[in-house]
Order: sequence, then C-alpha cells, then structure tokens
Amino acid sequence: MPPSSRGSLVSLSLSMLLASLGTSIANVSLPSLAQAFDASFHAVQWVVLAYLLAITAVIVSAGRLGDRWGRRRVLLAGLLLFTVACGLCGLAPSLEGLVAARVLQGLGAAVMMAMALAMVGDTVTRERTGRVMGWLGTMSAVGTAMGPSLGGVLLSLWGWRAIFLVGVPLGLLAAALAYRCLPVDRAQAPAGAASGVWSLLKDASLRSSLAMSALVAAVIMATFVVGPFYLSRGLGLAPEWMGLAMAVGPCVAALTGIPAGRLTDRLGSRRMILAGLGVLGCGALLLSLASGLIAYLAALVILTTGYSLFQAANNTAVMSDIEAAHRGTVSGLLNLSRNLGLILGASALGAVFAWASPDVTRALPQSVAHGLHVTFSVALGLILLAGVMALRRASAFNTAKNTH
Repeated sequence: MPPSSRGSLVSLSLSMLLASLGTSIANVSLPSLAQAFDASFHAVQWVVLAYLLAITAVIVSAGRLGDRWGRRRVLLAGLLLFTVACGLCGLAPSLEGLVAARVLQGLGAAVMMAMALAMVGDTVTRERTGRVMGWLGTMSAVGTAMGPSLGGVLLSLWGWRAIFLVGVPLGLLAAALAYRCLPVDRAQAPAGAASGVWSLLKDASLRSSLAMSALVAAVIMATFVVGPFYLSRGLGLAPEWMGLAMAVGPCVAALTGIPAGRLTDRLGSRRMILAGLGVLGCGALLLSLASGLIAYLAALVILTTGYSLFQAANNTAVMSDIEAAHRGTVSGLLNLSRNLGLILGASALGAVFAWASPDVTRALPQSVAHGLHVTFSVALGLILLAGVMALRRASAFNTAKNTH
C-alpha cells in the first residue's frame, strides 16, 4: 500500500480502536468513582450507560452527516470532539460533570465508528474491502479486550482520571493522520439524496443484513452476561482466573478478524456469511451442552471465530453493494443494528438466564449450568433464524442473477 493509504488505514484503525476502548476501559473505574464521588453503584453506572446511549441515539444521524457534509470533514470533527471530551472527563469536578462529558465522548465515538466503516470504500480498492473490514473488526475487538487491563494499570498508577486522559494524545494522533492522509472530500450528493433512511430500508437485502447483525450481536453479548456467572458460580473460578477466561473471546476475535476478511475477499461475502453462521451455530450448540472449563472455552473459541467470519462478510456485503453517496448512512445503520443487538442480548437473553437459573447468588453450580444451557439453546434458535434469512437472501440473489 502507498504511504497515504497506510496512513489512512492507521487513522481509521485508531478511530475504531478508541471508540471501542471508550466502552470497556471505564468499567474498571466504577468502584473508584463510587468512592471518589461518594456515590451509589446505580449512580456511577451512568458513566458507562451515558456513553453507550449517546452512540446508539446518534450513530445513524452521524452517518447521514458524513454523506451530506463530507466523510473526512465529519470524521475530523468527531475525533476532535472525542479528544476534547476525554480531557473534560479527566478534569470533571463532579459525577454529573463526568456523565455529561461521557455523553459528548459518546457523540464523538458514534461519528468515528460510522465514518471508519464508511470510508473504507474511499481508501482501498473493492478487492481489498473484505480484509480491511476484518482489520477494523480486529481493532474493535482489541479495544474491547485491552480496555479492562489498560484501565487497571492506569488506575493503579495515576488514578481514575488517567483512564480518560489517555484518550487525548491518541485522539490527537488519529486526527492528525486523518487530516494528512485521508482523501479530500468530493462534492457530495444533495441533502435529499443522502438522507432517505427509510428509502434505503426498502431494500430487502439490507434489512436482512441489519437483522442478522442484530441477532448475532445478541448471541455474542450473552457470553458477556451469562459467562461471568457460569465461570464464578458454576465453576468456582477466582476473579482473576474468571477475567482471563472472559478475555478469550475478544482475543480470538482479534486474531481471526484479518483472516476472516481475506477469506471474504477470496470466496465471496455471501458464501462466508453462511459459513460464519454455521460456525456460530456449532459454538452455540456446544455452549448449550458445555460442562467444565475446557468445554466452555472450546465452545467460546468456535463461537467467536464464527462471529469474526460473519461480521467481516456481512459488513463487506453491505458496504460493497451500497452507492457511495449513502455509505455513511448505511454504516450508521450497521452500527445501530449491532448496538441494538447488544442491548437485546443483555436484556432478553439475560432474562432467559435469570428465569432458568433463579437467585444466582445462592444457586447451586448445577442450576447455573442449567441456566447457561437454556440460554444458549435460545441463542442457537436466533442463529438458525439468521441462517434462514441468509439462505432466503442468497436464493433471491441467485434468482435475480438467473433472470438477468
């Protein structure tokens, strides 16, 4: 790749990394924040929730702004907003001020996530789209995985403010690279041409891609909601060992993102979507039967590998088929579907686990294991539903191809 393309890729990678890091790094600071501000758990929890809700609320609008005003211009604004918000978080005099700054940080992160996917088509050729999508997926997984460990180190050395202030130099670096290396914005489509979200959703293929993305994200979120209870209550692992076991999924996602993208470029996105869902189904089936740590981790590795295959292929299929003028909006829709899936996994599949294993604080290990099995039996059903959608879309594509 020429130097400008490498610089562009580094800029987009840092944007995705920082946005996902902002989600996971703050969690480890909650006990310290409760002590520093003499606040309850429910109060400090808003430090995490405010960031996620801000992203979910505006990510589609952020994509539309990129289509209308220029994706490079909007990405630069998002990076600068994120960087300033990191500084405000680190200097916040009160919990309310910190939550308000986290809202601003979430707004900047929404722009960064939407524009990172949308600008892939502006920076690399169509033949390399899959591997770059896989690489951005790797950056997202790395940010999620390294958040707790990096946050723990910063917290122990310099206190909770350092957790947020670390984003300032990284954000400035990403903004400098974006300004220097990303292609200058071309003339954009008129406002009406790029703002029709509902007209885009008339495309059945796009709707099925968004629905599949939400269903798969819900299943992945279940591992973060149910996993800690099974590892601690069901298997009796100490907190430090539980943390290591929980890091297996993000680490596998980080390692498999680029190979998944390469396979997508080589074999085609539609074929790899079906392959990814098949591997995901195998992982969910094994989790619905898992007994013991080795079986659980092996199933988790398979599940996460399937997620990487599906994510790279589905993102490539969506972003390759869309018109350039609508890439920002559709990128926002993709990120929104993923966030809604995470919320669905945390709430609906979490409720299934609570129903199948009531009173987990006193439940016997067998009861917690039963809850795990029931939850991932339901998760397997969600993956099968996504598989049906993928098969119907592939059938419709083949029919249209034969007709023409």
